[in-house]
Amino acid sequence: MSVIENFEPKLVWKHFDEIRKIPHCSKHEEKIREYILNFAKNSNIKSKTDKSGNVVLSKPASSGMESIPTVILQGHMDMVCEKNSDVTHDFLKDPIKLKLEGDILTADGTTLGADNGIGLAISLAILEDNTLKHGPIEALFTVDEETGLTGAFAMESNMLTGKILLNLDSEDFGVITVGCAGGGDSQIQLPLKTQPINGTMESVTIKVSGLRGGHSGVDIREQRGNAVKLLTRMLWKAKDNHKFYITDIKGGDKHNAIPREAYAKISIDKSEKNKFISILKSEEKNILQEIKPIDPKFKLEVEDIEKLHTTLSDDSQSKLLNLLHGLPHGVDKMSYDIPDLVETSTNLATIAINENDAVIGLSTRSSIKTSLQDFRDRISAVAALSGAKVTEDAPYPGWKPNLDSNILKLSKKIFKDIYGKEPTVEAIHAGLECGIIGEKFPGMDMISIGPTIKYPHSPEEQVHVSTVEKFYRYVLKLLENV
Repeated sequence: MSVIENFEPKLVWKHFDEIRKIPHCSKHEEKIREYILNFAKNSNIKSKTDKSGNVVLSKPASSGMESIPTVILQGHMDMVCEKNSDVTHDFLKDPIKLKLEGDILTADGTTLGADNGIGLAISLAILEDNTLKHGPIEALFTVDEETGLTGAFAMESNMLTGKILLNLDSEDFGVITVGCAGGGDSQIQLPLKTQPINGTMESVTIKVSGLRGGHSGVDIREQRGNAVKLLTRMLWKAKDNHKFYITDIKGGDKHNAIPREAYAKISIDKSEKNKFISILKSEEKNILQEIKPIDPKFKLEVEDIEKLHTTLSDDSQSKLLNLLHGLPHGVDKMSYDIPDLVETSTNLATIAINENDAVIGLSTRSSIKTSLQDFRDRISAVAALSGAKVTEDAPYPGWKPNLDSNILKLSKKIFKDIYGKEPTVEAIHAGLECGIIGEKFPGMDMISIGPTIKYPHSPEEQVHVSTVEKFYRYVLKLLENV
């Protein structure tokens, strides 16, 4: 029996229970799309898809509500697939294993997929329930939101007719989101040369782990530890005292997740090994003292491995460490206009060494278009100092708040009517598809709402179960009163 089998609303949790069994990592949405289309076929609901794989299901108005404007319910089909290194899980075939602790639903060492599985489940439940009162509904399910909003970018102009959109991808119940940051990724390629390892060398793997990671937009303001930056810091600290040789560095997995783990494979003269490890351990203590309030489980592990036979050349190693240490990570500026809102930040997300180069990925966000490009230019400038090549993807737009929005006014009124208090209205430092949809469909009136989901994009991801029922009730009232 699933731990969520008897949760309310039953239709919502029924669909979420099915969704968590279906592989749907970014760029692997085929099976979740099939589930949605089969649901439409079995429910006699009209469906259409575009070339990129986005899906729209259309449900007519309930009796007597045909004159109400069409409302779009929108969410994305993909999830961020992250797991702890000690967890055996194949995201391409294994169902997400659920854990329930009181009101908190999590997964067993992996991301949960509540982002945006709960939003999908709510849309499907509304489409399935023919007892509800509502006007015409278009349910939009997009692909590949998490890796760059590419489904929304590629959406065809004939997919939607409605002009009111409820994005179901926010993560704080009682908060109405009316704006978001834009962003763009940068990929750095640093050419590398190798050389043989000579002498009485021993080889080790140096690993940092135990960090919380998290969403590179929502959680960046908390200044959580970045495994790649902290590993680099340790090596930087040791480089002036001991000659060591790097063969490999790897850390991070997703552009939109703060790296939780990183490792380096290193060789060092046998006579220097203990002193070298001692410096690393000393710096581990310094770092833990600094980040303990936010990342108390940070740790360093050193493990002997079979002797390595090749390493980076001295010049390549120097350039790589300089580049990794010099590249920015974290909050750059806070907003002047909105209290406590991060305006501009970057996430040093990934590092991997290939046969001929090191590839470093960064994800930059800003609510101001010119600030976004300036920060990306600064990344390019740092990379140029090391002789690296930078490739930038096309930035995605932010979403400018419209405080005169009619759907915003209605959503505030309905929330107060139900719960007796005003909701919070805010913009967020993360990417939402609303910005792109708003550009593609001018005049779209939009808000983003959701239940309470904490720590998305990390194995700590959790949904507060009681807020799902409250949120569902809220959405139904909005649909009744548009």
